Amino acid sequence: MKFRIIPRLDIKGPNLVKGIHFEGLRVLGKPEDFALYYYENGADELFFQDTVASLYDRNSLHEIVRKTSSQIFIPLCVGGGLRSVKDIREVLRAGADKIAINTEAIKQPELIREASIAFGSSTIVVSIEAIKRDNGKWEALIEYGRETTGVDALEWAKKAEKLGAGELIITSIDQEGTGKGYDLELTKAIASSVSIPVIAGGGCGGPDDAVKVLKEGQADAISMAATLHYKTIEILMEKSKSYEYSLEGNIEFLKTGRQFAQVNPCTIQDIQKTMQKQGLPCRLKAIHE
Repeated sequence: MKFRIIPRLDIKGPNLVKGIHFEGLRVLGKPEDFALYYYENGADELFFQDTVASLYDRNSLHEIVRKTSSQIFIPLCVGGGLRSVKDIREVLRAGADKIAINTEAIKQPELIREASIAFGSSTIVVSIEAIKRDNGKWEALIEYGRETTGVDALEWAKKAEKLGAGELIITSIDQEGTGKGYDLELTKAIASSVSIPVIAGGGCGGPDDAVKVLKEGQADAISMAATLHYKTIEILMEKSKSYEYSLEGNIEFLKTGRQFAQVNPCTIQDIQKTMQKQGLPCRLKAIHE
């Protein structure tokens, strides 16, 4: 088994964005540019998340998915605003290989079963956005971390597997965007309780964090955003000095040259090399090297 590296692209409108704890979203660039770069440099999959889909009851990534799927040939998972089998079918027809559901899965758990029967369990990923409470347990949140549910994240993970989910992507809201490392305790608790693959997300600050969550957190794959995005911004801007001026939206944050303090910008290859040194199997060569 090879451990997968999955860049996460949070999207608002036409832009790639990033925040901390899912808040304070800042424009970083065009998602298509980042997706193509990650594909060409060894990503195993890509995860696109519509950050405002739940607010408007729809997923607005169809055009971005169409463009991206015509250029890349690795699995593409798309999440946000998917509320029915019909919604899922439309995103898959647009070019997605998998879908991720969170809000509607908790509100309507039978959707997991219906979707897994319609499209196969390998196509259905349940996304769990968890926050640790004072009682030491994790609560699953919905609406891109905006709404509480009272649902225990560990128990929900077990139920999602029984309903037919083929994978789980676990994002720690406490760690998300901080670069302070994954929530190893949360990841291990869930990974040791289910038999389906668990993707760890939220908090990656560099290659060492990736290795830790695979070894200590028992994750099957890793998802990360800021640590890859900030390095990619450097590369894209170096290739095209005019890149930042072609972006849509407010890019004032980009112009400052600042980034999240804890993040150690790195490439997918940097992560792969660190994994290799630690004896963790992964796809070592970029597709187009």
